[in-house]
Amino acid sequence: MHLFYKSQPITESGILREMTDHRSHVLPGVDDGVKTMDESLTILYLMESQGIHKVWLTPHVMEDMPNTTLLLKEKFEELQAAYRGTIELNLAAEYMMDNLFKERLEAGDLLLLCEGDYPYLLVETSCFNPPMNLSSILKHIQKKGYRPLLAHPERYMYMDKSDYRALKQEQIAFQLNLPSLTGAYGAHVQKKAASLLKAGMYDLTGTDMHSPEHFREWLGTQIGSQDRDMLSARFPACHGGL
Repeated sequence: MHLFYKSQPITESGILREMTDHRSHVLPGVDDGVKTMDESLTILYLMESQGIHKVWLTPHVMEDMPNTTLLLKEKFEELQAAYRGTIELNLAAEYMMDNLFKERLEAGDLLLLCEGDYPYLLVETSCFNPPMNLSSILKHIQKKGYRPLLAHPERYMYMDKSDYRALKQEQIAFQLNLPSLTGAYGAHVQKKAASLLKAGMYDLTGTDMHSPEHFREWLGTQIGSQDRDMLSARFPACHGGL
């Protein structure tokens, strides 16, 4: 069931034209996203055909996927050399706030998402349970000179409206997964995403794409006209002003 009566496919909605994708798993062979260089090139050309003009590659870094900064930079250079399209490629990472992250943070061994005036640090937690000291970790990130960018907050089942308000009061930035608005993660997440968008709580958006098949399937899904209009109003620079 769609949240709003009027809807249209993503391909016709215009939300991808001139978009900056601030979260993707397109760097090949490093996490649960794209596996091969051919898949990476395929999805980038698909994104290009839809009007996306800038993509941040944000592979996972966590204890289960302990990607090193050096490895990710090497993979990124290989992708840059192979890609001949028009999309501007940038490298950051998505850090699970676990013990490995604490080590990397103290060492300053991080890949930042530098957009506008902010050196964002893209971080996440389990969708079901937060780290016991989430608030102190976020404050420590800020003391290090970075602005925490919380990935897909709408997917955190343990958070409610009061949690989101408290985080925003502490200047924590929020990143919206666009597929959340089309029900890709279920109706509950879809409803939370629409509510957070309406409240103006999101700072950046991303596709969370993991494969060409994933992207093609999502392009055919429906987005409500009210969500589309709110995206246009909230992110004119990220989505071309629509």
